[in-house]
Amino acid sequence: MLPAARIEAVIELMAEIAASERPAEAVVSAYFRSRRYIGSKDRAAINTRAYRVIRTYHRLGWHIARAGAEVNARTLVIADLMFEREHSLASLESVFSGERFMPEPLSAEELKLAKALDRQNLLHPHLPLREKTECPDWAFESLERSFGAAYEAELEALHAPASVDIRVNTIMAARDNVLAKLKKDGFEAEAGKLSPVAIRVAGRPQLSQHEFYKNGTIEFQDEGSQMIAVFAAAQPGTQVADYCAGAGGKTLALAAAMENKGRIVALDVLGDRLEKAKLRFRRAGVHNIETHALGEPGDKWPKRHKNYFDLVLVDAPCTGSGTWRREPDRRWRQLGPALEELLETQRAVLESAQRLVKPGGRLVYATCSF
Repeated sequence: MLPAARIEAVIELMAEIAASERPAEAVVSAYFRSRRYIGSKDRAAINTRAYRVIRTYHRLGWHIARAGAEVNARTLVIADLMFEREHSLASLESVFSGERFMPEPLSAEELKLAKALDRQNLLHPHLPLREKTECPDWAFESLERSFGAAYEAELEALHAPASVDIRVNTIMAARDNVLAKLKKDGFEAEAGKLSPVAIRVAGRPQLSQHEFYKNGTIEFQDEGSQMIAVFAAAQPGTQVADYCAGAGGKTLALAAAMENKGRIVALDVLGDRLEKAKLRFRRAGVHNIETHALGEPGDKWPKRHKNYFDLVLVDAPCTGSGTWRREPDRRWRQLGPALEELLETQRAVLESAQRLVKPGGRLVYATCSF
């Protein structure tokens, strides 16, 4: 693809992300699946620019509005091009030529925007703190209050792309052996600093094609998420419920900690997610996991399992602010009024889950929010 065609692809992609309720990652995946002709280098370039625009969305938007232009897919990409110093005004107009596969010509408003941003810096001296730190309106006051003097540094840390963390399935192999093999295969990898089963791999490795992923020896999972299972400390031979199991990542971590002994019930209100999770369970060689979809009319399962489990893990629905580094678009998808509904959901989930814990058992409650 020509550079201009890549830019047009980013504009298309940003428009689709803005129009969709799905996470950006899902939109990006669908975009490339429907365009198999786009090669790996072009996909990487398009993906890099699109995510850079998402990560700097608030800052770009401030500059665009300040110049009197509308914030949309085209103006966001134009602003990104100008701040990256990739084009002069003349070369920018040649890119936006309207020729086949290239962006439509710049409008008068877009040309005015490009001129206003020419040789400007993204971190403008008058840029408000909220925009500078890419913090949504609904979270700004509470996070500034919580972090205090460390607020700016904490939010700045969320701007960088996330690392690639994997969890070693200790049912299959030991971490040291997996780490040694990955290094031998040319991956720049190191043991995690917190989780005893984590490995961090540098760059953007294609591990989904590696034998370890295909045979269930490794799973993609942030080290922070792995630590939830570490703190839960599920023991072999016990009865465990993963109350908001979702795609089953933490369920698998619990199963490995239990050495495939005992019983885990993966619970979720979304039955289709549990069905997909079963594929992961089989690939990982796990046979102590059952699944149950909650919320069906007349469902007697919760009542039958009252005071039953040694351990109940609740990874509750939340704002996901702790995942902003990996899912930068998520900070713009949670609106203020929905927070109260989310709190009610969390209360209801906790109330239901605690009934499953037997006397002397433990309930572990976790969120991926600050």
